[in-house]
Amino acid sequence: MTPPAGVTRRGLFMQIGIFLNGIVAVILGVPFVRYLLSPVVHERKGSYDSWVPLGGLEQFPSGQTRLATYRDPVVSPTDGETADIACWVRNIDGQSFQVFAINCAHLGCPVRWFPQSNLFMCPCHGGAYYQDGSRASGPPERGLFEYHYKIDGGKLLIKAGEMPTPGQASNIVREIRPCA
Repeated sequence: MTPPAGVTRRGLFMQIGIFLNGIVAVILGVPFVRYLLSPVVHERKGSYDSWVPLGGLEQFPSGQTRLATYRDPVVSPTDGETADIACWVRNIDGQSFQVFAINCAHLGCPVRWFPQSNLFMCPCHGGAYYQDGSRASGPPERGLFEYHYKIDGGKLLIKAGEMPTPGQASNIVREIRPCA
């Protein structure tokens, strides 16, 4: 058998190579296209602005600091238990609250509340915070990150779609300046 006129063996292998490279390019391109189109497909914009309930006001006695958890409003079905996020709730006087992210402002290790000393302590590098979230000692240069909260219908709600990050610190000591 002879190949059709005008098609050489080299040209045939070139066409087969281009075809196979095209298939590989499509297979490798699918994840990139999914990534670029995911905000349009999932339409999760509204969950970033949502208020998440932490529980009834009776769960947080006046003058105490308690651990609370909430479900991340920006969650996918595969997140499982990792979508449950902890935070510290401080009831100042029965109507005023402070809700702190559980993460240390230094490297993000989870801080723990010690009611005996009225301090939040970070186990990683020895950071300490006062009960109002301001920096007490250690390597953190700022206080704990704080969530915005509101009270609605006897429930405490926080704006949890966006993680609290540097910006407005909770009672940061103004005299401490970062090194030049």
